[in-house]
Amino acid sequence: MKRILLIFALLLTTSVVVCAQTGDRWTIQDDGAICWSMSGNNFPHEDHLEMSGQMLSVVLRYGVDAQQRFHVNRSLVFPMLRMKPNKTQNNLKQRFDVNIPAMVTVDDQTLLNEKVSDITFNGVMRVESDYGYIHRRKELKKAVHVTRLLYPSPNEARYCEEYAFKNNSGNTITLRVPDWHVTYTTPEEAGVYGAYRMEASLSKTGTFVLKPGEKLEFFAIFSGHKVSDGTDNAVVSGINIEKERTERQALIDQWWGNLVLDTPDPVLNRMFAFAKLRGAESIYRTKGGLMHGPGGEAYYAAVWANDQAEYINPFFPFLGYEIGNQSALNAFRHFARYMNSEYKPIPSSIISEGVSFWHGAKDRGDGAMIAYGAARYALARGDKEEARELWPLIEWCLEYCKRKLTPDGVVASNSDELENRFPAGDANLCTSTLYYDALRSAALLGRELGVPAKQLSAYKAQANALERAIETHFGYEIEGFHSYRYYKGNDILRSWICMPLVMGIYTRAQGTIDALFSPRLWTDDGLLTQAGTETFWDRSTLYALRGTIAAGEVEKGMDFLKKYSHRRLLGDHVPYAIEAWPEGDQRHLSAESGLYCRIYTEGLFGIRPTGLSSFEMTPRLPQEWEYMNLNKIRAFNSDFDIRVSRAGKKLHVEVVRAGKTIIKKNIEEGTTLKVRV
Repeated sequence: MKRILLIFALLLTTSVVVCAQTGDRWTIQDDGAICWSMSGNNFPHEDHLEMSGQMLSVVLRYGVDAQQRFHVNRSLVFPMLRMKPNKTQNNLKQRFDVNIPAMVTVDDQTLLNEKVSDITFNGVMRVESDYGYIHRRKELKKAVHVTRLLYPSPNEARYCEEYAFKNNSGNTITLRVPDWHVTYTTPEEAGVYGAYRMEASLSKTGTFVLKPGEKLEFFAIFSGHKVSDGTDNAVVSGINIEKERTERQALIDQWWGNLVLDTPDPVLNRMFAFAKLRGAESIYRTKGGLMHGPGGEAYYAAVWANDQAEYINPFFPFLGYEIGNQSALNAFRHFARYMNSEYKPIPSSIISEGVSFWHGAKDRGDGAMIAYGAARYALARGDKEEARELWPLIEWCLEYCKRKLTPDGVVASNSDELENRFPAGDANLCTSTLYYDALRSAALLGRELGVPAKQLSAYKAQANALERAIETHFGYEIEGFHSYRYYKGNDILRSWICMPLVMGIYTRAQGTIDALFSPRLWTDDGLLTQAGTETFWDRSTLYALRGTIAAGEVEKGMDFLKKYSHRRLLGDHVPYAIEAWPEGDQRHLSAESGLYCRIYTEGLFGIRPTGLSSFEMTPRLPQEWEYMNLNKIRAFNSDFDIRVSRAGKKLHVEVVRAGKTIIKKNIEEGTTLKVRV
């Protein structure tokens, strides 16, 4: 009987392992790319992802059908080619659904029976396929191998596809490539800058004879421009395709080469790397300066108080991507234009390359978002002149929030960052916690700038009073959990109850964590926005994971982080954090990737800026790990590594700058270190 039970247990274990493996559509390659191999029965399948350069973004809707054929529909967005009326989502857009290999003939016939072998992605999509053709009334299978490379231009308003046709047959073949050129032109009166032209062309046309083993290489360019620019000639003229590809790859290498996460978990390491890529690539060179945009075929050439100011701008200094830092500073400058002596609210979004604004959801707590993000960014950036420039904006936003305090001592706002998709009352938990952290960070930043001690003491006192008010007003026994109500009158669990944890308020930590990871809120796709619904937004999930780990519930937080990362990186919709579902169909909005990275910088490594060249660090090493490193950190105007390893029951922590160890200590779990770099 024992033997039968043992065999059953082994079979059960084996089945679990197999399920876990077959649940992954993608695998991680040695070079860091992810790969979808057609070796199993993992097709048909379709997916979509976004890639961006400074002048355009492209969403690829791609897949492999039941016959193992590749298809792709390219949705191009030109953020700076504005359409009328010049509002947020009125970017020039155009879809191209064309099968380029199907236009190429071999010995006067079309290529037959495509079989995709694998698709890899590392910021450039690579598709490998084999085709057959008819030779002497018989199909020669796998006779022509086709490689596709798909990626956006880093600096120009064009999207690139490279094609390589290799003759794998034993015969000489003749390929014919058509003279293919497609043009769409918009009406003069429809565009802010007049008529626009979108074009697609191939770089080669004609007849090409390939001996066995030889290749034919050409490329396709999809572009957009103003008709008044006078560039009506062939869009491929003068384009150096190798330069386009190598510059795209160089950017990816730069993003992957800085702020390197090194842990025993390869999925977390790679998800972190891809998050850096998506967060950094989505920056557009507008007439209003560099603007980081969420994307999703809708949100470009504009900045938001949540996505940019709150989510990703405080992350950019850690990555050391100067264009990212410039875009962050530019965003705050745009918001600062709307400061006013009457303390009317700053708009939620500066749109259309900076020429207008959107304030359609009224006051979402935007002042708190901007104050929090600007103070955090300035501290982590470590540039005193930038900090001085941002200080008036921080001061103004703090004063605005102070004037919005209710008799209960929390911050009133019309809505929240979900913009009335779900009820938020007249004062929500998110706004007040953001204001709380903004006060704390401002007190630290002001000390660096020589702000009078009286003013900084007032900020500290206001933060302490607000912490008490948050407990009194929002603290609640909700659905059996010792946690928070999101607003007065709320009695249904909401995902944003995580915000006190994110901001270092742990009064109700255990009850809140239990609620977040209960079946009422947690699903395979992360947190439901509200219990009992189907809607989820990754941003609250990412905040919750960060806050949970920072609060010391490391094992529970890591367990759910691993599940989440595995699904996003290697599952059916890859390889980035997403915005929401069902709204937006899980678009790869870019600021969410910044929030993903902050799970590690601020959660796992517990970094909190305390000055322009100093921070506190509370590392949280998971029990199953022997080490975790965060290398080539570029924050605080420095370049340093953090190394954490297990030393018996303690943690061994080293901070290394320019090859010199500046911190080397053994500490108890949960101990906070003060570091100056």
